[in-house]
Amino acid sequence: MAVDTGLFVAMTLVYLVLIIGLGYLGYRRTKENDDYMVAGRKIHPVVLALSYGATFISTSAIVGFGGVAAQLGMGMIWLTVLNIGLGIFIAFVFFGKRTRRIGSKLRAVTFPDLMGKCYGSPFMQYAAGTVIVLGMPLYTAAILIGGAQFITSTLQIPYTTALLGFAAIVALYVVLGGLIAVMYTDALQGGIMLVGMTILLVLTYIRLGGVVEAHTALAGMSDLVPEALAAGGLTGWASMPAFGSSIWLTLVTTLVLGVGIGVLAQPQLVVRFMTVKDSRALNRAVLVGGPFILMMTGVAFTVGALTNVYFYQTEGVTALAAATNGNVDTIIPNFINASMPDLFVVVFMLALLAAAMSTLSSLFHTMGTSLGFDVIRRTGTEKATMRPIRLATVAMIVVSIILAFIMPGSIIARATAMFMGLCASAFLPTYAHAMYSSRPSLKAAKMSLVTGAVAWFAWTAFVHVKESAALGLSNLLFGVPAVLSAPWQDVDPLVIALPLSTAALLVGWALDRHEVTADTEESAGAA
Repeated sequence: MAVDTGLFVAMTLVYLVLIIGLGYLGYRRTKENDDYMVAGRKIHPVVLALSYGATFISTSAIVGFGGVAAQLGMGMIWLTVLNIGLGIFIAFVFFGKRTRRIGSKLRAVTFPDLMGKCYGSPFMQYAAGTVIVLGMPLYTAAILIGGAQFITSTLQIPYTTALLGFAAIVALYVVLGGLIAVMYTDALQGGIMLVGMTILLVLTYIRLGGVVEAHTALAGMSDLVPEALAAGGLTGWASMPAFGSSIWLTLVTTLVLGVGIGVLAQPQLVVRFMTVKDSRALNRAVLVGGPFILMMTGVAFTVGALTNVYFYQTEGVTALAAATNGNVDTIIPNFINASMPDLFVVVFMLALLAAAMSTLSSLFHTMGTSLGFDVIRRTGTEKATMRPIRLATVAMIVVSIILAFIMPGSIIARATAMFMGLCASAFLPTYAHAMYSSRPSLKAAKMSLVTGAVAWFAWTAFVHVKESAALGLSNLLFGVPAVLSAPWQDVDPLVIALPLSTAALLVGWALDRHEVTADTEESAGAA
């Protein structure tokens, strides 16, 4: 259904005026590197919580993972459990406080900068920055696709126009205003998202006759599972897939663990811990961030699964059959446009744009600072330093837009899980070691980061069939889409690379301690 053009234009103009105003405020308050990179280290805890949550949750969660929930069912709710338990509680309480304290002490301004200063190593800064520059555009492109996908289906405008316009608006305030502008706009966008998702949940249950009726109907559809999904282990949309099946492995290892664990080492989220002035602000932020993540992911996954009930009752087909050209990324947009009142379509579109813009702005900022500050930084005055960072941000935005045009359909959730899995594999053991060791071992950190990144890329390129088949390297070199057979080809790279990365850290740490002990004994003997 088409939205009321006048209503949409009016609400969008108000929204854009607010966004531009906050972006300008951020620009005016950005005078030094600390302002551009870490928002001057004086952000309010509520702004931090909303910015963190809005950055964490994007069109990837709402459109991409909502579509996957429509395909694979309510088992996605386990991701909400991990998002709150790990992404909020563990992240803020066990990592956030130490990150803020150590980051402030070392005057670190980016995640790679934090790693470099903790280990006293330019290599750690350059290596972490390089991983971000190589991996993050994939995630950024997925967010761009999600936002443009909904704009296109709602306004019936060309996909290219939607994508370019969407990217240009976000780029404007990120390049000029830095992290202050990003966090101010994030907070507004987080509020809009919360309103939109709350209304979506209520209207969905009303549309389906109530909470009990909706879930009872969903549980009764197990015999409608498509043959291909049933063969893969899907037992119904109200239950978990068969244990150990290919779909169970994808759901648990890629989507739940990949994103649930990966969030702990997301550079764009870690840097937010360095934007507040004390640990009390982080404690207060948890009280806002937890409920926010619950509403964002819980609603997206619940509504996603329940779209099966709606489409079966209205069109006699499952949600996947109702997807445009079989693309799961279109299920949530199609459901909203078909089932919701015209006013809410506009409200939800703004909520979705807010979700995409909040995450995009943070990714743009992180990629730009990683490339301009951590990888190709040049010495000079603060103003001179900010110029290459802004140019680097523009360059990374262009790369992300190009990727968004060439990436295939049904990619949003998978691209998100891939990037988060890469970050966890490469960064998490090293990050934890830096935060919790009084004398972190550089040898251990180097071994862990390199092992995690290489193992993740190798498993992705040659074993995990959903990526290896698309990349074609395994076929080119070995004549098969994946070098290992099931079930290994369904196991996410994170499940292999993170344990290897952790083991490498422990081995490196043990070798370092052995060398120190040997040197001490040699010195004592000489004395």
